[in-house]
Amino acid sequence: MTHEPTTGVDPPAETTLMFDFYGTVVDMQAGLTEAITPYLRSKGYSAQPPGRVVTWWRRTHFESSMIDALLHRDHTPYREIGHQAVDATLERAGIPHTPEEVEALVAGIERLPPFPDVVDALTRLKGHGYRLVILSNGDPDMLARGVPYSGTDQLFDRVISVAEAGAFKPHAETYRTAARLLGTEASAVLFVANHAFDCVGAKAQGMRTAFIDRRRRPFGNRKYPPDLVVADFAELATVLTR
Repeated sequence: MTHEPTTGVDPPAETTLMFDFYGTVVDMQAGLTEAITPYLRSKGYSAQPPGRVVTWWRRTHFESSMIDALLHRDHTPYREIGHQAVDATLERAGIPHTPEEVEALVAGIERLPPFPDVVDALTRLKGHGYRLVILSNGDPDMLARGVPYSGTDQLFDRVISVAEAGAFKPHAETYRTAARLLGTEASAVLFVANHAFDCVGAKAQGMRTAFIDRRRRPFGNRKYPPDLVVADFAELATVLTR
């Protein structure tokens, strides 16, 4: 699904807006690329651009977290998955590294900037009476640092880690647990994400969904399509407050 103008789309009746954090509220790709660039330079690595290495890192992390959720065993912390992913990525790139260097790179996830349009849009939405909530794969302590760093902590009414559910999104229990913790029905939530998989997971559990189509890519799932497709947070706020 490509982005189409939202003219004529009625604002949904939901009063709770639930947001993915990493990659939706904060710019994970740009932030981690900025963080890893001096590290790669210090290692004399130039075989791939820093952004490509970050893409390897993020894909490895995503795949590992999905495997962890599918095992239906104990939940591995997001930080630990991150350490495994960075270690594997640096090994793939042939870069000698220490555990301390891996830990330092993963700590960069706690210092990510928001997309430029996010703070203003969230301010508008909150002023319009919406309850704003984060549901993130991040560990509670990582979110406790990362959300304030992004400058959005005063705008969100609650921050929920999937650790509460014991599995990573898009496991069904993550969305069910979030709704239960908020004391609301899934149908009263509009879930917002830049990731198709997250929108699919939320939609499958009865939430309506808004896909932030920043990258202008097909949504790729006709069974659980988004209810709203917008280019960015600015358009989301415009649609939901008019």
